[in-house]
Amino acid sequence: MAEVRNDAICGAAYWSRTVSGAGRAKPVNMLDTDIVANLLGRLHQAAHEADHAHFEQVMAEIEASGAGAEQWAAKLLEDEKAGLRSVYQGYAEHFLSISPGFGRFLYAMARAGKASRIVEFGTSMGISTIYLAAALRDNGGGMLIGSEFEPGKVARAREHLEAAALADLVDIREGDARETLADIAGEVDLLLLDGAFSLYLPVLKLVEPRLRPGAIVLGENAFDPEYRAYVRDPGNGYLTQTFAMDVERGNDFTVRIG
Repeated sequence: MAEVRNDAICGAAYWSRTVSGAGRAKPVNMLDTDIVANLLGRLHQAAHEADHAHFEQVMAEIEASGAGAEQWAAKLLEDEKAGLRSVYQGYAEHFLSISPGFGRFLYAMARAGKASRIVEFGTSMGISTIYLAAALRDNGGGMLIGSEFEPGKVARAREHLEAAALADLVDIREGDARETLADIAGEVDLLLLDGAFSLYLPVLKLVEPRLRPGAIVLGENAFDPEYRAYVRDPGNGYLTQTFAMDVERGNDFTVRIG
């Protein structure tokens, strides 16, 4: 019979499972432990219930206009530039979260890059944060620095990270990312951009001096033409391509090469 030992709660670096008859410990990643897997399942379901009507409305608006997702995003960019806080106060109760598939992709990228320092712009309720912090735990430790505008979301994200036994790996900073992420110390291995579309480029430039060569930059909903042009200009030290996962969300995969 399998025996499961929760080393994360005890403060150790990772979880392990001893398999009967195997004679040795078999490593298990954090995502597949009951405490994290069950929590993520509940959070993804809650996100669906909170956001389904909103996403259906957005898709209906896009189809009715005949303009396409990029034109819809362009209008949102204009609205953000006119009043960023007023736009996102309207989303205070929405998760606006990543999909489970994209979450596992985040985990895989952080593991593959042996990340020990991650920056996340747009923490929301902490779903993506859990995937990334789980990778840090399995990498042996580190720190994720997140930024979130809405105080209510910050509180809920912290609760979720406590429930996942990952809070010791995360520093969520409340406020405008142009201020909260201005004092990142040490090299950054991975940057996730998943907040206000119009701030992707300012946040990237803010963190850019800390990005190590080979650092990964993931832009979810990377619709801002200025951001896309910047990371596709070889002179700026990046290699970028759009990747085929949740393609309607406009996901960009970027590597720091300069």
